[in-house]
Amino acid sequence: MKEVPMAYVKANQTGIVVFVLLAFALQWSWLVVLLWLIQVLGLIGGGKWNLFVAVAKPFLPRNGKETQAEELTKFNNALAVLFLSLSLIAFAIGWTIVGYIFTGFLLLAAGAALLGYCIGCTIYYQYKQFRLR
Repeated sequence: MKEVPMAYVKANQTGIVVFVLLAFALQWSWLVVLLWLIQVLGLIGGGKWNLFVAVAKPFLPRNGKETQAEELTKFNNALAVLFLSLSLIAFAIGWTIVGYIFTGFLLLAAGAALLGYCIGCTIYYQYKQFRLR
């Protein structure tokens, strides 16, 4: 099973939190478009094309032992793309508040993950349990 260093996962989560906070503070919904693009490229490229990871990589420790399964990382990234897509659809039809609500859900999930509780991991676990039954 392929593994992703947790430092890369945390770099992505940090990037999400920073971009969403900036989008909220400055009311720049176009930052959500840029964040969506970064996350889609990361999902398509298996994390290799994620801008946040690429920028942080030179500063991250090379000998980190903590990892996350690549399958779980992709699932969490897909959830981020889903929330950002819903947000962009809301912005496109003029539902600005709804757009920011969906973006806020992503902020809560990424913020919780940085603090040690992975909501996406819980959803993934429940999904796997459901499929086994």
